[in-house]
Amino acid sequence: MLEQYGLLLGLIVGATGFVLSLYAIARATGKTQQEPGKDVPATGGQLSRDPVWVRYHARYYGYALLFLAFDMEMAFMYPWAVVYKQVGLVALLDMGVFLAILFLGLLYGWSQGVLRRQ
Repeated sequence: MLEQYGLLLGLIVGATGFVLSLYAIARATGKTQQEPGKDVPATGGQLSRDPVWVRYHARYYGYALLFLAFDMEMAFMYPWAVVYKQVGLVALLDMGVFLAILFLGLLYGWSQGVLRRQ
């Protein structure tokens, strides 16, 4: 048991050492130069008219939720497809429940008008 903790500690120390060595190499080779235009927010080479910290409209929240729902669907369907033959009907029922929950989310988004064109 103690051997596994030693291995974990070695991995943590190795990863930390690797990151710190990359940081040291970057600091040693890449000298930064101060330029007056670096701190100015620009869009496409032109100064921005709008403030840098703008708020996004709340309607994008629905798009984000729908994206996450269908992104998670694909993330869970691949491992399910791999073990489907081994598990059988139980796996099919589990995926049906999962897809039904996602479909309810889609119906909710549809009722809120998320899918309408602006």
